[in-house]
Amino acid sequence: MEPFKILVVDDETAMLKSCHKVLMQEGYAVDTTGNPVEALQLIRQRRYDLLIVDLKMPEMSGIELMALAHETQPDVPVLIITAYATLETALHAVSQGAFDYIPKPFSMSHLLCTVERCIHYRSVVARSGVPPAHTGDYREIIGESSPLLRALEVVRKVAALDVNVLIQGESGTGKELFARALHRNSGRSKGAFVPIDCASLPETLMESELFGYERGAFTGANSSKQGLLESANGGTAFFDEIGNLSPNIQSKLLRILQERKLRRLGALKLTGIDVRVVSASNRDLQSMVQEESFRKDLFYRLNVVLIHLPPLRDRKEDIPVLARRFLEEFRVKFCKPVETISSAALVALERYHWPGNVRELRNVIERAVSLGEGHQVSLLDLPPVLLDSDVTPILSGYERKSFQEAKREAVETFEKVYITRLLERTAGNVSQASRMANLPRTVFHRIMKKYGFFSRKFR
Repeated sequence: MEPFKILVVDDETAMLKSCHKVLMQEGYAVDTTGNPVEALQLIRQRRYDLLIVDLKMPEMSGIELMALAHETQPDVPVLIITAYATLETALHAVSQGAFDYIPKPFSMSHLLCTVERCIHYRSVVARSGVPPAHTGDYREIIGESSPLLRALEVVRKVAALDVNVLIQGESGTGKELFARALHRNSGRSKGAFVPIDCASLPETLMESELFGYERGAFTGANSSKQGLLESANGGTAFFDEIGNLSPNIQSKLLRILQERKLRRLGALKLTGIDVRVVSASNRDLQSMVQEESFRKDLFYRLNVVLIHLPPLRDRKEDIPVLARRFLEEFRVKFCKPVETISSAALVALERYHWPGNVRELRNVIERAVSLGEGHQVSLLDLPPVLLDSDVTPILSGYERKSFQEAKREAVETFEKVYITRLLERTAGNVSQASRMANLPRTVFHRIMKKYGFFSRKFR
């Protein structure tokens, strides 16, 4: 099997020598040049598996060289190296066709890890003929609301970039789901995804669990143990509720992220690590920085890209599709015949304020399916808290509306709930329901039509 062929282009002689030495030691076939014009000639003469190109060079930029190289070898991955590491630079480079970028200064272990991911990239392309970036897997993220799609668009843009990401949102909004999507659609997808629950690990165990320890480091350390960060080497470390980290751990984590090296408890030597960090918090870390309860320098190290996840109350149009997805999941799990959710139950789900967000909705549907009978989830299968909130319109946000607008929405809520409950109680018998409401049948039917209710849906 022929060695992986790499061309390194950089106007810094020391950088060329370092890259050449390390890559050759790993068994790669390496050409180097400090002149982008000469590099272009080499690309036209030889076939390369990877180009490693400096962004800023006198004769032409790395992005310009990449564009010309792709005219001759359109499928060759390009790794941009730059001292001008900003998110805008990375996004622009990747949007123009770069495989990834590495900010200077970087360790050679970081470079080698990125090259290994590139080898995986080339193997995927060779097998399928389609770059992984074009076959992104976001199927687990469900919904079509504008707030959700805006968050998902950020994920699509940065998944392939080796930048740290901070995800903020209330508990139950799906922060780990988004973190896993970032990992699954990145060049690190073959590496480990390691969740680190900062809220559940006590302070006394956090350091040893996070950084690992050597045998004899403390009483009871009968053998060496790899820490969670080290086990994520080559992959993604997900710090859930990172705002719970103590100042001591924050300080040590910052140094590790800066130097890409860690020291196990009781160890004399440093261990190099190459980890992408995705962190999440249901607290406002910016406010914590101002309150001096979270390190400013660590915040900026983590917050290269910020993704804000909307609460479920701000994406209520996604509730029906989420509810049906959970219904299918638990119908199979519990071997139940239930197939649909009644209109009245859907109205109740949509009117509830969901303090527990998507996680709470999932639990509600699990309860309804497990306790319910028949082929439909009805209003009576829902927990009392939803039924109570269903009677009284949710007033959150009404103070920002005019009296007439707020009153109209409150009346509409009452009408929907009242009519659907009567129809559910009478199994869709409009005549009986109208008599119970003491309304003429024509008036009752007009209200049904106003909200798109059909008697057959309640039978």
